[in-house]
Amino acid sequence: MAHRDNTVTVGLTGASGTQYGLRLIECLVRADYNVFLMFTKAAQVVVGSETDCKLPGRPLDQTRYLRELFGAREDQLRVFGDEEWTSPVASGSGAPRKMVVCPASMATVSAIAHGASENLLERAADVVIKERGNLIIVPRETPFSAIHLENMLKLSQLGVTILPANPGFYTRPTQVDELVDFIVARILDQLDIDHALMARWGRSVMSAS
Repeated sequence: MAHRDNTVTVGLTGASGTQYGLRLIECLVRADYNVFLMFTKAAQVVVGSETDCKLPGRPLDQTRYLRELFGAREDQLRVFGDEEWTSPVASGSGAPRKMVVCPASMATVSAIAHGASENLLERAADVVIKERGNLIIVPRETPFSAIHLENMLKLSQLGVTILPANPGFYTRPTQVDELVDFIVARILDQLDIDHALMARWGRSVMSAS
């Protein structure tokens, strides 16, 4: 079993912006972190519509596919199913202390804010909150309604980091990949993971990862 301190749980939902989540997984693998991964059913549909990623339907096949896609070791990446309640992420005694929901749909934000725990992703987020770990939520929605804002405020008051998928333009990006990397870089900063995805404000430009 992967050590909890060197493992990050990542959840992808049905919001647009799966490129953010997939790039995050790639960067975590490159940084030699272990990844526990979950896709909602809606996320699997969006991955197929927004990217060239040919994600299989079953978690075991998804694990094999993504390990090959990102060059992960056999023990470095694992996908869990929606109702795999015996997985480490379902319990405070086994769940990693760090988790990112990227991208996060407003339905998932609402479920986490109200402790619904109706699928494994929601339960994993609930565990990180109750164990006072580092939960980062990357909402991808516009405009926000008062309901959305109230849910995110509630989570923020519980110590959750709300990191909207709003890339900056002061780096003068010329490609979509650079916009994706801007957000992924901010996520890695919040996880305290070193990266070279982009230049830091006031510093010389670093080479891309």
